[in-house]
Amino acid sequence: MDSTATDRFDTSRFEASRNRLASLAYRLLGSAADAEDAVQDAFLHWQAADRQRIKVPEAWLTKVVTNLCLDRLRSAQVRRERTAGAWLPEPLLDGDPMLGPADTFEQRESVSLAVLTVMERLSPVERAVYVLREAFSYGHAEIAEILDITESASQQHLHRARRRVTAVRRGGGEVDPASARRIVEEFLAAASSGRTERLVALLTDDAIAISDGAGGRAEKLLRYDTPQRIAAIAQAGFKPTPAKRRLVGGTPAIHYAVVNGAPAILFVLGDRVIGSTMFDITNGKIATVRGIAAPTRLARLTEAWRQHEPDTPLITQW
Repeated sequence: MDSTATDRFDTSRFEASRNRLASLAYRLLGSAADAEDAVQDAFLHWQAADRQRIKVPEAWLTKVVTNLCLDRLRSAQVRRERTAGAWLPEPLLDGDPMLGPADTFEQRESVSLAVLTVMERLSPVERAVYVLREAFSYGHAEIAEILDITESASQQHLHRARRRVTAVRRGGGEVDPASARRIVEEFLAAASSGRTERLVALLTDDAIAISDGAGGRAEKLLRYDTPQRIAAIAQAGFKPTPAKRRLVGGTPAIHYAVVNGAPAILFVLGDRVIGSTMFDITNGKIATVRGIAAPTRLARLTEAWRQHEPDTPLITQW
């Protein structure tokens, strides 16, 4: 096989792993854009390596991507960005290959916005151990090899990570899709019509709401931590005004969608998603509301939406 044919063969081997590597990087970084950068960097490492000496390409690539992500998580710039209080995970539309694998509850939960947010509180190594074990089913011996730690250290990191995730896990498992949609539609109807009592009744007593502000412009995340405050901000936020329409550049439609496995409503203007509100549901009530409007956080979701066949809008003109 000549060098050109060898390069094509090796490139095809890398491409066969691209989606898996991207889903690993997304879980570690919480950002689709950063995940794509990490995978591209891994490709450059792959091209530069003596590939004939790599016995198991999948394992080699997994180690490279994992450590590239850990380097980024440890960087001073990223720590400043994320401790500034304006960071939320990047939302992905249902069906995005970055959300895979999704065969088990643990795999699906590992890309929920709730767990991606919790993982910000873990050390980079704890985060990596949790993702490799829970989402990709690596054994502790394999994880130890990837991260250059001992098996016992891997077990300890996993124990601490699971404890953190369990401590903030608010749901009792997965929610029936039809029930989730009904609850979200009721929330939207109550918010749009100003029915405060109905809004409050749809929320858990300890419900929280988090938003990056109108147009994603808030310097720090906005947080609301009582059902009454959430109801008030929802009514204000979902009430259309000429000023809001000028801000977003028109009159968007509101669609129901599934984002990171959770029910969501999307504000869509033309073919662009200009806002996304995601809901965590516990025992038939809304426990968490997350609002994301920053264009950089919605870029990949918008690209997926453009290839998506949406249902009839919940609200045709907001």
